Amino acid sequence: MVKSERKKIVVIGGGTGMPVLLRGLKQHSIDLSAIVTVADDGGSSGRLRSEMEMPAPGDIRNVIAALSDVEPMLMELFQHRFTKGNGLTGHSMGNLLLAAMTSVTGDFYTGIKEISRVLNVKGNIYPIANQNMFLHAEYEDGTIIVGGESNIPKANKRIKRVFLKPNPVLPLPESVAAIHDADLVVIAPGSLYTSTLPNLIVPQIGEALRHTQAKVVYVCNVMTQAGETNQYTAADHVQAITDHIGTDCIQAIVMHNKSIARDVQMVYAEENAEPVQYDTDKLRGMGLEIIEEDIVKEYNHSLRHDTDKVANVLCSLI
Repeated sequence: MVKSERKKIVVIGGGTGMPVLLRGLKQHSIDLSAIVTVADDGGSSGRLRSEMEMPAPGDIRNVIAALSDVEPMLMELFQHRFTKGNGLTGHSMGNLLLAAMTSVTGDFYTGIKEISRVLNVKGNIYPIANQNMFLHAEYEDGTIIVGGESNIPKANKRIKRVFLKPNPVLPLPESVAAIHDADLVVIAPGSLYTSTLPNLIVPQIGEALRHTQAKVVYVCNVMTQAGETNQYTAADHVQAITDHIGTDCIQAIVMHNKSIARDVQMVYAEENAEPVQYDTDKLRGMGLEIIEEDIVKEYNHSLRHDTDKVANVLCSLI
């Protein structure tokens, strides 16, 4: 009896939400790929991309950690962040390793592949682009900020659009091919304008999402984010994506269907964040399949998507 080919799931994103999804998905018998933003310009990533003229390694590092299968101590070393040392303070070991491997191989993507092999990564990791790229934003009042991802939310103004320089940014061909070949494409939760959209607005990515035979599903954020999505509903999140890359790119949305405890909401309120309102009628009017599940867990008065529950929901779609 011929063994059937494993289903292919591609996850697109960055920030803290993406690794959560990947940790759960890697436990399933699937062919898993991650397409990761390289637009981060803060902290260790920002310093390395500036000094070495390389794509930002931070989000890639966290995805490697999520998909790696090595001894805990080795992963602790990879994620270690230096707290003292002239020039070392603030850098993480993983970022430095990615920078070193980029220098050794002469190519960022080749460096990722080599480190993935050493750390026994389960799946494929593709940077959205193999070049340095910079995220800019235009606000509703017409002002434009060119200060990069870390500065965009600081203006605390409603964002109209984000865009990349140089123009065009060339997507990694393997990223485009992965989307075309997928059975399911997942847009991960995360900072909408600074983690999610920087991937989607790369030329050819939106086109690939429109033409792939895969179902494209968006895992919606649970809470709004100050400076990015103040008072955004679920439909507002989808509309922002549609405004940037066009209609017919997303077929389904996954949403948490349980209320958020009052004490947790109060903690988030201090950061000017609130639960995302799920306006299901409007979402249906946009032609979306709505998948509502209990997919969030509370930890120390903060909310995280439950890695196993989300992975089970996503795998059920294929």
